[in-house]
Amino acid sequence: MSKLKIEHRASRISLVLLKTNIEDTIAEDIDLMAAWSDNDRRYIVNELLRFALAQEDGFQRYKASAAKTTGGTKVASSSARTAQDTITRPDAPAPVRS
Repeated sequence: MSKLKIEHRASRISLVLLKTNIEDTIAEDIDLMAAWSDNDRRYIVNELLRFALAQEDGFQRYKASAAKTTGGTKVASSSARTAQDTITRPDAPAPVRS
């Protein structure tokens, strides 16, 4: 099994807004990890989700299959980012993508 690696002070990435509710204890751990790594909460959440998605073999097979079915036009890599998603202020809400 691979390990999750959180880079210190590496939270300057492009983002898309994902509205959801999480448990208090998870939010506290995310805040603690953000403080420990000197990163934004959003960066921590993105890295945790990226790591979890990469670990799920069934999902990765489905993703590859879906990319073949749609010709790869709708299924993008989890690390792909565009200029449209860029946020200039570190604490500003990200644009919503439908």
